[in-house]
Amino acid sequence: MQASEKIAILRQHMQAEGLDAVIVPSTDPHQSEYVAAHWQARAWLSGFSGSAGTLVVTKEKAGLWTDSRYFLQAEQQLAGSGITLFKMGLPETPAHTAWLAAELAEAAVVGLDAAVMSINAVRGLEKALAAKKITLKYTGDLVGKFWTDRPSMPAGMVQLHDEAFSGEGRAAKLGRLRAKIAEKGADWHIVSTLDDIAWLYNIRGTDVKCNPVVIAYAAVSKDEAYLFVDAAKLDRKVKKALIADGITIKGYDAFEKFVRKIRKSSVLIDTDRNGRHVLEALGKKPRVIEGMTLPVPLKAVKNEVEIAGMKAAHVRDGVAMVKFFAWLDHALSAMMVTEISAAVKLEEFRRLGEHYAGPSFDPIVGYAAHGAIIHYSATPESDVEIKREGILLVDSGGQYLDGTTDITRTIAVGTPTDAMKKHFTLVLKGHIGVAMAQFPAGIPGMFLDPFARAALWQERLNYGHGTGHGVGSYLSVHEGPQGISPRVNETKLEPGMILSNEPGYYRENEYGIRTENLVLVVPNGENEGAKWLKFDTITLCPIDLDLVDAALLSPAEKEWLNGYHRTVRAALSPFMTEEENVWLANETREI
Repeated sequence: MQASEKIAILRQHMQAEGLDAVIVPSTDPHQSEYVAAHWQARAWLSGFSGSAGTLVVTKEKAGLWTDSRYFLQAEQQLAGSGITLFKMGLPETPAHTAWLAAELAEAAVVGLDAAVMSINAVRGLEKALAAKKITLKYTGDLVGKFWTDRPSMPAGMVQLHDEAFSGEGRAAKLGRLRAKIAEKGADWHIVSTLDDIAWLYNIRGTDVKCNPVVIAYAAVSKDEAYLFVDAAKLDRKVKKALIADGITIKGYDAFEKFVRKIRKSSVLIDTDRNGRHVLEALGKKPRVIEGMTLPVPLKAVKNEVEIAGMKAAHVRDGVAMVKFFAWLDHALSAMMVTEISAAVKLEEFRRLGEHYAGPSFDPIVGYAAHGAIIHYSATPESDVEIKREGILLVDSGGQYLDGTTDITRTIAVGTPTDAMKKHFTLVLKGHIGVAMAQFPAGIPGMFLDPFARAALWQERLNYGHGTGHGVGSYLSVHEGPQGISPRVNETKLEPGMILSNEPGYYRENEYGIRTENLVLVVPNGENEGAKWLKFDTITLCPIDLDLVDAALLSPAEKEWLNGYHRTVRAALSPFMTEEENVWLANETREI
């Protein structure tokens, strides 16, 4: 069934419900970035498969809003659907809320599923539509009424995450959490976000592709802790371990009934990370204390065990990356290699590593023009041969029991043009600028974003995505609250936080460039009574020197690059064959 046919059926259901418009976001009841197939209603309806986007359907029009990572992809996937693409972040693009307010008549009715829209998203919608007295109707899962081949709810078994990897037991984490709950003056704290639940209870799962999480809810008070999860997903060992640490297990479907039971208590909830259905269950006059989900900042600061695990995982991941690129260098002259076959080969090398549990996201292997599509994912229809010309962008990562990796390398597969080398080096200068940054304790990452863009800006060039995101420890590859981005984010960087460092440049229909390492925030001494911080780079993989215009690098930048390559060579060479070490030595040569 084509997207246009699905939209037509949706409109029939809208008419039956008395709706003038429907909003279909990309999220699930846990406000996840990456959602299980069961909740991918927006992708199913529209045909646009990117992870971020909001679909709005009125009686006569349909629009999809997404960000700059997906502009090219969305244009291609929405072609012929009758759905208009709205490019978020551009001056001429209205927010979907403003567009709805302009399109609808007074006293119109907008339908939505309260479970998959956050409390704050609904509040923003109410505010935008108030002037025209437009009302909201919570329809429940409207799309589910005609999504006949919908994937079932995830049914993966819950796994215990050993303290040898987590560095802290459940009881200790609950103790720290309860102290924070008491500070907030709350009786209960509801946690809906899957990675926070996984961290808190030291559990992992396979319910969301590339994300080792379990579909569940949690609620914690000063002397009780609940996990709401399908009981069939718990074997005897897991159940026994959780109960031993004071955790009561209830069915996933029992969550809203439980929330209604505690509505007379003061409840701490995160209005960005909980669906509106939670507030509805708390009743008309809930005793709500609003604040960030408490495990979010706790898990952002990694303990010594997690840091050691992340570093060890990056050695194994670096070994896989070097073996892959050495293989690719030979294979391109010996056989046909495509974007998909290259991704498959890289996965083969990663699987050889100890503690490997799968990819941390779908790999992005973009050759030539495909590299300019920031979140490109090759399909059998789009797959192309990688030839001995131009450049190739490979953005990938692995999930290991002791860490999560995320790395991007752009390599020359032929002789690069002067423009390619210039753009690559400008991006590299930004990457090094962040890697070498020294900054006072207490500042947010957004203040470091210009370090990554300065060289590009001098040439009036830019990139549309953020420079850095937090990364979990055998958890989500995108983890808050810290980040490096132009967007306002007042989260202060702290020792123990891990972020990506990934500036880029994209020339539409020609090529894309991105260089990404993960960095660890570490102390950097004191000066004049103030504490200072810096980054330690933990990713280990050569940066392609064939794309570097050394004349554009300062002496300090050259020394950083040479020093980084010395570190990479020393760490990885013991795990290489003689032939691979010859390749590695050349790739990490001094400039």
